[in-house]
Amino acid sequence: MINLENLSGHLRTVAKHRHAVIRHCAKAGILWQGLKHDLSKYTPEEFIPSVKYYQGTRSPNEQERTEKGYSSAWMHHKGCNKHHFEYWTDYDPVTRVMTPVKMPLNYVIEMFCDRIAASKIYNGANFTNDMPLQYFMKGKPTRKIHPRTSRFLEGLLQMYAKKGEEYTFAWIRWYRQQHEDY
Repeated sequence: MINLENLSGHLRTVAKHRHAVIRHCAKAGILWQGLKHDLSKYTPEEFIPSVKYYQGTRSPNEQERTEKGYSSAWMHHKGCNKHHFEYWTDYDPVTRVMTPVKMPLNYVIEMFCDRIAASKIYNGANFTNDMPLQYFMKGKPTRKIHPRTSRFLEGLLQMYAKKGEEYTFAWIRWYRQQHEDY
């Protein structure tokens, strides 16, 4: 039986997050990516577990992981969404070991927009511009991400923390006009 409070809470959270990402992607000049952002959250593979494990204060994936030892919703999500660095792993042809791959520029920018939006949604009125950077730095020692992708994202998060939203999004638009890569 579906818990209606979880259902409405999850739908509200996903909608608020998606709308924030859409606004940020528009500011970054990648509106189309924003419009497509996280549509997989409405598939049964993600939607059903997310409603079941919804708490309202953190990702339902964390609760599913606590109870089951893994999150089936997250595994589906990261495999369907190119703005997650976890999507960008492949077997190295020389070592035959799973290795992080450098992400294309537009997906790094979408990941940046996603992180800003998630920090705003989960922290609400307590949000400060340095929170997305703090969250990134907390996981840095164990994160398996391509070094150039990590440096570029960290640079954007530092810029956001120090110079603010308007400056950072203006810089991103300028950078995209001048560069195809990072």
